[in-house]
Amino acid sequence: MVDIRKIVITRELVLGEGSTLPERPVIRAVGLAVIANPFAGLAAADLRPLWQAGAALGERLMPELVRLLDHPAVSYSKGAIVGVNGESEHGHACIHPMLGKPMRGAIGGGKAVVPSSVKVAAAGATLDMPLSHKDEPFSFPHFDTITVFVADAPRPDEIVVAMAIADGGRLRNRCGDGPVR
Repeated sequence: MVDIRKIVITRELVLGEGSTLPERPVIRAVGLAVIANPFAGLAAADLRPLWQAGAALGERLMPELVRLLDHPAVSYSKGAIVGVNGESEHGHACIHPMLGKPMRGAIGGGKAVVPSSVKVAAAGATLDMPLSHKDEPFSFPHFDTITVFVADAPRPDEIVVAMAIADGGRLRNRCGDGPVR
């Protein structure tokens, strides 16, 4: 059972970059869940309840994020901000063992590792979430970042669990399609 204080859903419509308009806008959708950290201030060895919390949050939030896109998702990311009474490993437990499966399920697959970031911070801290292509780990046009935050979270005994998807890459990519061979 996940103790959720709040959920924040954001839809970002990227209409242009510089003076050039794209063929179509890119939409990025983010879901942030603020949950209680049952291990804040404790030296717990078994963090499986946080693994399960990550899976449950993915099942709950990802279908809504997919509906916010105009085209199929091509890139993704996950992350967590742990309140100051917790530890970084609490955030990793939320996002690594079990969150990837519901993310991939909601977007119809994903061969590449879901990029991630985790940190311990006070309420209102930002988290830079690295986006990359769901199937092609070296797709340069899809290397991007979305910055997220919740103004009043995480409180010291909370964790913000974040998921992000996008239906396109960076606008005006001029770095090539992948590694120079």
